[in-house]
This record gives sequence, C-alpha cells and structure tokens, in this order.
Amino acid sequence: MSTTLLRVCCLRYTARMLPLTSQTGSPIPPKPRLRIGTSSWSAESWEGVFYPSGMRSADYLAHYAAHFDTVEVDATFYRTPTERIVDGWRDKTPPGFLFAAKVPQVITHEKILEDCGHELGEFLRVMQRLGDKLGPLLLQFRYFRKAEFPDPKPFIERLERFLPALPREMRFAIEIRNKNFVRPALLDVLRRNRVALAFIDHPWFYRIDEILKKGNVLTTDFAYVRWLGDRKGIEEKAQRWDQIIIDRTRDMGQWVPNIRRIIDGGTAVYGYFNNHYAGYAVGSIELFREIWGAERSA
Repeated sequence: MSTTLLRVCCLRYTARMLPLTSQTGSPIPPKPRLRIGTSSWSAESWEGVFYPSGMRSADYLAHYAAHFDTVEVDATFYRTPTERIVDGWRDKTPPGFLFAAKVPQVITHEKILEDCGHELGEFLRVMQRLGDKLGPLLLQFRYFRKAEFPDPKPFIERLERFLPALPREMRFAIEIRNKNFVRPALLDVLRRNRVALAFIDHPWFYRIDEILKKGNVLTTDFAYVRWLGDRKGIEEKAQRWDQIIIDRTRDMGQWVPNIRRIIDGGTAVYGYFNNHYAGYAVGSIELFREIWGAERSA
C-alpha cells in the first residue's frame, strides 16, 4: 500500500477525532517530564497486595490511577477495543492521566505494516476518544529471523512507506528486538517522522548505557522505555506476579542516572514495567522511585 493511500485510510477513520484537550474544558496543567507506570493494570495476582482484597476488577483502573499517572495498555495488542471500553477508561481516570497503548498485532506481526490502512485507521479512530488522555502508541515488533528479513533494509523501507501516513497530532514509538536494525538509516526515518525508538530492558537488546553511547538515538521530543526482562526465565520461577523475585537494584542503578540525563536534556520520558521484569511491576516502580529519590538527595 502506498503512503498516500495509507494516509487516506487513516484520515477516513480519524476525520471526526475528538479534540486533544481537557475533557472538562479547563486548562490542561503542565505535563510531567517523567511518567512511570506498569504494562497493564488487570493482573489478578495483585489483589491483596496492591488492590484491596475483594475489590471488583471493574474498579481496578480507578484504584490504579489514584497511585500512578500513566499505564501501558497491553490488551490493544490483541484487538482494537470498542468505543464503550475506551470511553470507560477515559471516564474512570482523573485529569492528567495518560494511556499508552500497543498497536494491534494484525498491523505489526501479521501484516508487518503492509496493506493495513483499514485496521490502523479504525484503531486510531477508537483510541482518539481518550482525548488529552491519549499517550504514545507503540508499534511493537517481534524478533525477525533471517528468513523474514535477511537484512534490515527491507524493514526500514516499510517504515519509510508507513510512518509518513501517521497523524502528526499523535505520538508513536517503535520497539524492535533485532539489535542490528539500530543503524543510522533506521534512526533517520524515525527522526524525520518524529517517532521514538523504544529503549527496552530485554536479554536480546542493548543495555541503556550501550544504546545511548551509539548517539542520536533520541529521535523525537520523548523517550519510551519498557522494562521487560526475561519472560521465559522468570516463568520457570513463578506463576503469580505479586512479589519481587529478582533483585534489580543494580540494573536500576544504571537506568536511573541515564533517564535523568535524558530528562535534563529536555526530553520527556514514558516508562513501563512488566511483571516479568522482576516478578511484580508495582514493586519495580517502588524500587525505581527509591533509587531516583536517593540519587536526587545524594
């Protein structure tokens, strides 16, 4: 699908977008330069440790939003939500709360950015109902084997065709798992389209200090961070996600000063912890906050 046709498909579904302004009509307060949340809020194993025992799952989001100012929606990876569901998210959260969300897998995994204008347009149309609570949308790609992309060039060419069609009033990030895809050609197309490269804590990818040393990896006015961990390894140790089972203190000692430098350089940061990172995403945020505060006071 050509860039022009893809753009037309997106515009067709987003033509009646709600304005990205405060739902109350009041002035929008200054946006924080650092937002830290979790990947999803619906983990049943959090009941009794984060959610009060007996709390209805329908009340989880409001409770979550009383403690954190952002969340990454994982459910959108599997399908585009209904308008009613998105309206519920918007209405259950306070002013200033922000939803990041994964773009559906039909776009990133099945069609890999080709012939997906209808699916993309419908997803964007529904998500814009969040108004000023809509945060970055993540295009998450799997690790590509040689049979799919023998080298990075064909993938980057797909990005060249796809990214210009994205609405400029929305924010986007891409996550790749192939380290050798991070090269000047990729960073250039991201920068020209104001799309962020996601920094991930994952066994297959660069450490935060390593990728920042490559230079020019901040490709827009925000950075997107995902603490993923080794899913296969931790699932051999745990089946419930209600306690920290991997000590990430040393890792956070690397992440925190680098994130602070990114922010001090004028770039906002959105970061999300997965349960698989250390065993309990909420506990990982507590560790991050502890080290962040200790470094500030040092």
